Amino acid sequence: MKFLVLWHLDVGRPGPELIKAIAEQPNYGKKLEAEGKLECRYHVIGKHGGAWIYKVKSNEELDLLLAMAPVYNYAAYEVLPLADMSDPATLLGKR
Repeated sequence: MKFLVLWHLDVGRPGPELIKAIAEQPNYGKKLEAEGKLECRYHVIGKHGGAWIYKVKSNEELDLLLAMAPVYNYAAYEVLPLADMSDPATLLGKR
């Protein structure tokens, strides 16, 4: 299962904890990439946050990975499930 996760930091609450979380986030992303759970990650220009594409086995696994992110308590998330467009049956369903 693939998910596009858009996250945006709430920078209205600056402090040492937020700064530490932001500094740790890139290493968390590298770890997930090495484990094959994160396909790619991008910075969204003009925003405080990012767009990451996760490849996981379940909704629960994604939820756990998001909750373990250093910025979890400082960010708002939009989670979008992705479907492979190379197979029309994926989009149309089996009929």
